[in-house]
Amino acid sequence: MTSLEFCHEIEFSKINFIERKTRITHPKTIIYGAPKSGKSFLIFDYLMNFKSEDYLYIDFKDCRNDINEIKENLKEYILKNKIKVIVLENFSFDFKIPYCDSVIISCKEKKELKGYKNIFLTPLDFEEYLLHDQRNQNTTHSFNSFLKYGNLPQSTQINEFKVLQNLQELLKLINENTTSQEILKILILNIDEKKSLNQLYLTLKNEIKISKDKFYEECSRFQKEKIIYFIPKYNHIKSVKKIYTYNQAFVSAITHKKKFKNELTNIIFLELINRYEDIYYLDYIDFYIPSLDLALVSIPFFNSFMMQSQLKRIKKQLEEYKIKELIIITVSNNEHFFYDNFEINVSPFYEWSLS
Repeated sequence: MTSLEFCHEIEFSKINFIERKTRITHPKTIIYGAPKSGKSFLIFDYLMNFKSEDYLYIDFKDCRNDINEIKENLKEYILKNKIKVIVLENFSFDFKIPYCDSVIISCKEKKELKGYKNIFLTPLDFEEYLLHDQRNQNTTHSFNSFLKYGNLPQSTQINEFKVLQNLQELLKLINENTTSQEILKILILNIDEKKSLNQLYLTLKNEIKISKDKFYEECSRFQKEKIIYFIPKYNHIKSVKKIYTYNQAFVSAITHKKKFKNELTNIIFLELINRYEDIYYLDYIDFYIPSLDLALVSIPFFNSFMMQSQLKRIKKQLEEYKIKELIIITVSNNEHFFYDNFEINVSPFYEWSLS
């Protein structure tokens, strides 16, 4: 049998798919996002609308497939077998895509092709996580697991003691060598921090042998592949950026140090990128959405009486940027009060994210 014949025999009718907010609705779709975000399962869900003989599923990372044979014979095979849907998983766009009624492509980075719709898929947001999480009995317990074990769909399906081990394996999978792995690790260890890439490079240079070009090249790759995000300060192009990652549980996978506030702020950021495009930070304000005049501050354990000095600093930013709404996101606190005529809502993450 040829590789194409083997690919044609693959069937997805028995896949147990749990609904996501995002679905493939366009016959020509390119889906991209960080590793293990759920791209393949979104494709499996789409294929369940067709008979198995009508689709051809090709994974270019499957070492059993003869890629050269596929390239040479794909067009002819589609015509001969009257294929209605082709799926090109982990596609690198290194050959011309033959015509087919429906073409679904998964890749690491955004790729613009005429006639194709792009889908950027993030891992589970908290609302989706609740649908996937069968272990916990209530929202609070689910939030604790979400914060500790992360947002990848696979994390809800495996034993908790294996989750961090799987994340460590994923970090190795993302990186081709130990140098790249160390670069990603130092970025993850500095999530929710204002650090310049040069600062991080100089720190890492003291630990391993590395060139500046290699460091910046890998940071750029992580950003393009939506593994790492760099958030700018509003109206300050030259200011250092804040760093976030697509799964806050990576922190627990690479260090025993507790960074609770950083991880909570990271999951707030991940909720925001599914809602808004204009996300910035300000002094004393974690996230600023100028289109909504909205500010968000992460304070895990908030007490309005003990945090007067912090509120005073925040108030100056609210006045300077004429911000109308401030939300303080916590672990469990819930308050509503006025501070010098500024209305402040304090909300637990699990309530805010579901609102």
